[in-house]
Formats: sequence, structure tokens, C-alpha cells
Amino acid sequence: MTRAFITGLSGTSVSPTERRFLREADPWGLILFKRNIDNPKQVANIIDDFRTCVGRQDVPVLIDQEGGRVQRLGPPHWPAYPAGAVYSELYDQDPAAGIAAAKLGARLIAADLEALGITVDCLPVADLRLPGADAVIGDRAYGTTPDKVAAIAAAVAAGLLEGGVLPVLKHIPGHGRATADSHKSLPIVRTDRPTLETTDFAPFRALAALPMAMTAHVVFTAVDVLPATTSKTMIANVIRGFIGFDGLLMSDDVSMGALAGSIGERTAASLAAGCDVVLHCNGKMEEMQEVAQNTSELAGVAERRAVAALAARRPASAIDIAAARTDFARILDQSSLSRGADPTASS
Repeated sequence: MTRAFITGLSGTSVSPTERRFLREADPWGLILFKRNIDNPKQVANIIDDFRTCVGRQDVPVLIDQEGGRVQRLGPPHWPAYPAGAVYSELYDQDPAAGIAAAKLGARLIAADLEALGITVDCLPVADLRLPGADAVIGDRAYGTTPDKVAAIAAAVAAGLLEGGVLPVLKHIPGHGRATADSHKSLPIVRTDRPTLETTDFAPFRALAALPMAMTAHVVFTAVDVLPATTSKTMIANVIRGFIGFDGLLMSDDVSMGALAGSIGERTAASLAAGCDVVLHCNGKMEEMQEVAQNTSELAGVAERRAVAALAARRPASAIDIAAARTDFARILDQSSLSRGADPTASS
């Protein structure tokens, strides 16, 4: 019985305790963090071991590989990639160049991931960069306007898909206006709904056809008093309604400081609100067990969405990686940000 959650692991290999847990709990997927990564062979081994434990070779393996501050794979074994603000700056100079760079960067990230057996990247970030907001998004954003962010995010998603990797749209319906870091505390946004619909929500509406999305642990008082992840109203009325997203909806990490209650209560509340699967990242066994105990079997509409999401993945297209990396470096040379300038200066 596959359960509707994605789990983390504690280290660079699957421990005996984790092995037993995985066989019994049968999570839908695995997410990797820096603590799980040493070298390419080791990463491939932990993924193979995980898939053997759950008995499904098509089980999704996820990672946050954005570039900039958020990349779990990095030197010396993998290239460093630029933050989203670099694509934003290139777009301001030449929209076509910004789009091309974003797509090519994502295609190269996909090549890194696909070689290891990682099939899902928690990218693109469709949050706006807005004044007065917490820096948790900051230079991860592709810009300040919905059209620009949607265009760059669509290019990133296309690059990942061409490389055989599924994109996850985040953080739906928008984290860019939040004045707190949801890893630590609960952000509350008091902006009126008409403004939200033309700003924060708008890039997600433009990208609603993507196969997977991750919720924001953010309260929008114009819609509900609960954070989006645990709000039936937000998910039904905004995410599924106004935005029109019908793909697989996964929660952001339920162990983050924004959510209240026990890990089990957070898990149950996320599923009851309308998340299809719950994400738990920290690899702490007691919490992993609590998530599993409070997670239902993946069935019904959620299962349909999960099947459809995985079916959207296609074999990677042919690419000359060496030539592509040369082209990518040449394009990035046009950006002052990629040469070490202050990333906060980007629009």
C-alpha cells in the first residue's frame, strides 16, 4: 500500500532502521538533501537502495536544485548554477537571451539529475520578488512582474522536461510577498484578493498546466486564516479554482516552523485540506513514523493525479553536454550577477 507522502533520509546510505521503515510505510517518493550527498556513485547507490526497499523502480526521487543559494548538488562533483536573479537580469537586457539561458540552465541541471536517477526537481520558483518581503525568496525569484516570472519559469520547466526530469511549481499560490521565512515562522499576508490575483497568484495561473506543484506555508487573510497548505478554502477556491491547477499538489515540508501542531496533526491537516501528498524532509525517524501513521493510502483523485504527473516525464532529448555548457557560460558572461555582483540589485 503506497502511502501519500514523500520522505527524507538521515544520511548518505539507507540505515537498517530506515530500510524496515521504507518496506512497511511504502512512501510515494524520496527527497534528497545535502546530508544525503557525497559523490555521484554514492548518490546513485542510495537511490537504487531506496527503490529496492519500496519495490518500485519508477518511484519518484526529488531534489531542490535551483541554483544560487538552493542547490543540493555542487562542486567538486557537479557544477554550480546561477540564482534565478541572473536570468532576470539577462531578460531585462534581452528577453530572448534570458529565456534561452533559463531553459539551457535547466536542461543542464536535468542532465546532472538524470544521470543519478533523480527524476523530479523542485523548480521552477514562480514567486514574485516584492519590496519589504523576507529574503527567503530574494534572488531565487525570476523578477517582480507576473508576466516576466511566468515566462522564465515556463522556460525552466521546459528545460527540465526536455532533460527527462519533472518540474515542481513552487510555492503555490505565492511566497514572494511573505514578510517571514516559513522555515522558521508563519508568514501572514494581508493584501486584498484583487491585488493578489493580479500579482502573486498570476504566474501560477499562467503555469497551471505543469504536472506538479508545492504549496506555500503562508496565510492569505483575504482567503482564510489558515496557511495555504492546510486550508481547504485556499486549495479549493484559489489553487484548484482561480489558478486552475489540476496536477499533483504536494505540501511544502511539514516539519517547517510555519505550521502548528504535532507532525502527525500537520500531516493529517494537509491531506484533509486537499494536498495529494505530504512532504517530510528532515530524516528524523520518529517524525517519519508519525507522518506515515497519519498518511492515508494514495488512492482516488490523488492517485490519478500522481499517475498523470509521472506519465508527463519523457526520455531526455539528445544534447551535446560539453557544447551546451560552453554556450551557457558564454551567455552568463553577459550578466553582472553571475560575475559576483550584489544579487539584491536585480529587479
